[in-house]
Amino acid sequence: MTLKTETRYAIDPTTAKSMDTDGLRSHFHKDGLFAEGEINLVYTHYDRFILGSAVPGSGTLTLDHVAETGTPSFLDRREMGVLNIGETGQVQVGGETHELANGELLYIGMGAGPVTFSGAGRFYLTSSPAHRACPTKLITLSDARRVELGSRDTANERVIIQFLHPEVCDTCQLLMGYTQFQPGSLWNTMPAHLHDRRMEAYLYFDVPEDARVFHFMGKPEETRHLVMANEEAVISPPWSIHCGAGTAAYTFCWAMAGDNVDFADMDMVGMDELR
Repeated sequence: MTLKTETRYAIDPTTAKSMDTDGLRSHFHKDGLFAEGEINLVYTHYDRFILGSAVPGSGTLTLDHVAETGTPSFLDRREMGVLNIGETGQVQVGGETHELANGELLYIGMGAGPVTFSGAGRFYLTSSPAHRACPTKLITLSDARRVELGSRDTANERVIIQFLHPEVCDTCQLLMGYTQFQPGSLWNTMPAHLHDRRMEAYLYFDVPEDARVFHFMGKPEETRHLVMANEEAVISPPWSIHCGAGTAAYTFCWAMAGDNVDFADMDMVGMDELR
């Protein structure tokens, strides 16, 4: 088994606006996450949020001690969300095995112990610090909260599928779900918004091989962009807008951590404010 970890330090908006493409990508973009036989983690200094992946392939992978957390076991002071974007796989934790089909999510509470991954799953991992133990819970598509937004006229007709949301699953601070687009709709989260009280991370997946998503970031008056391919992630600081458009239909997983679990806690940015 291979465990790979890297650390991303927090960047202020003044520094970010002076970066070129390589600089932006080195701080906010992550590719090469999903490698068979590996657990890959990115430890960020935005609310101590961790994103990563586990692809067990023909073997098993166990997430336990990670030096960057400073604890004997990864979940000693953390909670975690596990989204399967591959074929059916298994996650074993706390003496129980959970089977996750494609598009299903497992919430794992603080103190649950080592986590073992097996089967054909491609598991996307998110984690944030926790202050209490919430029950581990498997959330299927029928359990999730669905919110339909947008319209065909504005090319953003979409459904937001909320898994880690107060109406679905009790968590400390982790919110998580994903957004799927209707045919012909490509814009996500436009008009843009900010939420200075929470950071966010995105995983873009189900992106065709020859397609790309243009992810917009930065202060409203100093926007920048990152070009995203399939199964690539982006770290979104609290001071940054986050919206995007693709050259074909795609899905993106969003996850947030910060002061609260109010999904609607955001500061809208008018179209006339963007530069």
